Amino acid sequence: MAASSSSPRSALLYYAGCEEYTHEPHFLEACFLCHKPLGNNTDIFMYRGNTPFCSKECRQEQIEFDEAKERSWNIRSSVRKSDSNKSSTSKTVRSDTVAVA
Repeated sequence: MAASSSSPRSALLYYAGCEEYTHEPHFLEACFLCHKPLGNNTDIFMYRGNTPFCSKECRQEQIEFDEAKERSWNIRSSVRKSDSNKSSTSKTVRSDTVAVA
């Protein structure tokens, strides 16, 4: 019996149309911010559920970035609301009766 040069997994990927399987890293393999490898019995600092960081500093930098982005969204949102309120309050509506002869 001849030995097969491909493993059953690679054959399965080939038949599934995935000839060029690329390794997608596990979310705990590297720091989300600086991409430093995680593991080797080191602490992993998590943020917002499943976002890993190698240090408190990287995590804090991401927290500050997210907070700044949220403040920016809130400012834009409040500007849009005030613009729409200004345009709706500046409209004049007449409700007089008009007689046509």
